Amino acid sequence: MDLSGKVAIVTGSGRGLGLAYATELARLGAAVVVNDVDEDAAEAAAKTVSAAGGPAVAEVVPVGTAEAAQALVDRAVREFGRLDILVNNAGILRDTVLWKMTDEQFDAVLATHLRGTFTCTRAAVTRLREQGEGGRIICVGSPTGQVGNFGQANYAAAKAGIVGMVRTWALELAKAGITVNAIVPVAATGMTETVPFLKPYVDALHAGETLPPFARRELGFGSPADAAGLVAFLASDDAAGITGQAVGIGGDRLSLWSHPAEIVTEFAGGDGWSADAIAAVWADRFAKSAQPTGQQFPEPEE
Repeated sequence: MDLSGKVAIVTGSGRGLGLAYATELARLGAAVVVNDVDEDAAEAAAKTVSAAGGPAVAEVVPVGTAEAAQALVDRAVREFGRLDILVNNAGILRDTVLWKMTDEQFDAVLATHLRGTFTCTRAAVTRLREQGEGGRIICVGSPTGQVGNFGQANYAAAKAGIVGMVRTWALELAKAGITVNAIVPVAATGMTETVPFLKPYVDALHAGETLPPFARRELGFGSPADAAGLVAFLASDDAAGITGQAVGIGGDRLSLWSHPAEIVTEFAGGDGWSADAIAAVWADRFAKSAQPTGQQFPEPEE
């Protein structure tokens, strides 16, 4: 895999998954604009990424506004002459249950994840279409956006919205040769270390221990570096025919998420469906196919 001559922006890449993505892109030859709201983290990340291979610069700006998005694109063009790849990774958490969630907590998460992905993609696509040579947009979803998670209504809404935008943008940008995909990563980061079920594995990785096969396979859980190869692949020429997909990655597991689809269908006799008629068929035809909510974790091995 060779990304020499390519220029990438990776938002939220001062640490964690974003830093792993940026480092892998640079290792394969890409020049990278690193981004974070923390200046020290951004500058340190730029040094780490530069040491991996391709050159890197830091743009310190909070993702969300159109101005921030344009600043990132302008920095890429000013420093490296063009843009080829955008990885929309920046995100925050403001977890709490519905009845305690404030407007500010809801809005902050959507502003960074959903609006940030929208504004950065819009600015990047404008440049990519001007260049006329195609490009790669890689957005970041989450299992929470796919199946829900207790206490994360704002995060679930943002991540589900991102995947919805990906499917739409894939249609809109096909003629321009710009692919748009979502990745659904699961890895040890500041966002997962608060999950009680996963914390022992996060602690194990921090301690330099090797995760058991149960964690890496059944849970699909690993380090940020385990997820970076998927970003590099989707950014490459080898992925030119892949667009509109949501691809899961974590530990030793690679998966393809389905699009929402009708799984059971019944037809009324011509007069539509009354409440009584629905009740009459629900238990026999629909109930057994109802979908679970939340991630369904297997029992750990003894």
